[in-house]
Amino acid sequence: MSVLLTTTCAVPAAGAVLTAALPAGSNAARRRTIKTVALAVSGVTLVLAALVALRFDPHGARFQLTESYSWIRSFGITFSLGVDGIGAVLALLTAVLVPMVMLASWHDADPAAPGPDGSFENKRRTQAFFALILAVEAMVVVSFYATDVFLFYVFFEAMLIPMYFLIGGFGDRAGGPDSARQRSYAAVKFLLYNLLGGLVMLAAVIGLYVIAQEQGFGTFDLPTLTGAIADGSLKLSGTAQNALFLGFFFAFAVKAPLWPLHTWLPNAMGEATAGTAVLITAVVDKVGTFAMLRFCLGLFPDASKTFAPAILVLSLIGIVYGALLAVGQKDIKRLVAYASISHFGFIIMGVFAMTSQGQSGATLYMVNHGLSTAAWMLVAGFLISRRGSRLIADYGGVQKVAPVLAGTFLIGSLATLSLPGLAPFVSEFLVLVGTFTRYPAIGVVATLGIVLAALYALLLYQRTMTGPVKEGVRAMPDLKVRELAVVAPLVALTILLGVYPKPLTDLVNPSVDATLSQVHRTDPAPAHPVAATSGGEQK
Repeated sequence: MSVLLTTTCAVPAAGAVLTAALPAGSNAARRRTIKTVALAVSGVTLVLAALVALRFDPHGARFQLTESYSWIRSFGITFSLGVDGIGAVLALLTAVLVPMVMLASWHDADPAAPGPDGSFENKRRTQAFFALILAVEAMVVVSFYATDVFLFYVFFEAMLIPMYFLIGGFGDRAGGPDSARQRSYAAVKFLLYNLLGGLVMLAAVIGLYVIAQEQGFGTFDLPTLTGAIADGSLKLSGTAQNALFLGFFFAFAVKAPLWPLHTWLPNAMGEATAGTAVLITAVVDKVGTFAMLRFCLGLFPDASKTFAPAILVLSLIGIVYGALLAVGQKDIKRLVAYASISHFGFIIMGVFAMTSQGQSGATLYMVNHGLSTAAWMLVAGFLISRRGSRLIADYGGVQKVAPVLAGTFLIGSLATLSLPGLAPFVSEFLVLVGTFTRYPAIGVVATLGIVLAALYALLLYQRTMTGPVKEGVRAMPDLKVRELAVVAPLVALTILLGVYPKPLTDLVNPSVDATLSQVHRTDPAPAHPVAATSGGEQK
């Protein structure tokens, strides 16, 4: 039995403990050591996640590199891991982004100034910050690899704890004099919303176990349960399946976030550091949309089809609503947050369109949105740290004094509006095509989100980067070497996957096909098939 998946999950977890246990960062050299250790651990995790993706055979079994260890035997709970194509690419995305977040946040946890005796207060801030990032990475990777429903639930909920402290304890220094109170409010709101979703899901998990145990399936093993539901040996009544589906879906919709359960996101992203904001929207929130594919559709196929039209309408509202609010924002980070709400609407729409194009596009969208939004938000963070303000009105003419910063910000903006040739275009196109083939009206209206995305992305660039140079911008330095090391890989991947997405599609398509077979869905036949004449010529 391979232990590659367990090792990939254990390395960041052990790294978090090691980082937290290092001597307190009372001087710059010691803090640098702490950061270097954490960065090295994230680099090892990246190598392991890449090995998992490389060893995954798209033509092999649904779940590969499987591991299973007895955990709570009396309830049939195991520490079971297995990877499919979707989990492999999302875990790799997580492993790619975490080192970028660490580099971008290199000084975010440094003490602002020495105390009266020359020593720094809160000496353990550096350890805590980087240890929490590694803890989030470990829990997210376990969630993508977990094949035991209860194991997934535990880590789905556990990741809220380090995220709560990252939001509440390490906020944006450009937040103003009332930032501590607002940061605390954002962290509590994030926690309460997601805990509520988790408690509803826990009730559904228990309900599923009770029903399964009554029919001789006293287990939380996902392949066993989905196989039994598919072949009819585990029977769920329509009412039971609908109730359990809603319990799972509610938790995932909060984390995703889907309108109208989204209101925690702008507060959390606005008050957090830029790196933490990337962890929220590009890493943690992806667990919600991933779980819709793996758990909602796999365990409750009939209920998924029953509620799909309603979910598509909510997704459509989220697309338009998020984009409209992004257009009207005065705060850069809140604009990115509302843009993300719109993008998550596209992802969820692709999942519940239940077509191969839609679900492949949704999976690619998770990856591409993670890369493009990370680049956009991190460059915005560099901009904000230089000016000390999140307000769009405080900027202007940045491209004249910091052309490299402005250029990378432009690429992030163009990726956000899904410009052809950049990665998000491929995924958004597939989602729209996949939706239109089954729900043409929803597909047509959803294109409004593309128009609005062009509006808020280009307006943001115009107002901050062009025009006369504002007084507070004149002395703004361009990107430094460390910052370029953060942005360059993200920009390169965004361009590469925009012109050559085949490596990702080859990985995810078999898993998408398996998901569609679980819900007994096939792609709709073309409305106007082309008739072929004898000899293979077309009329």
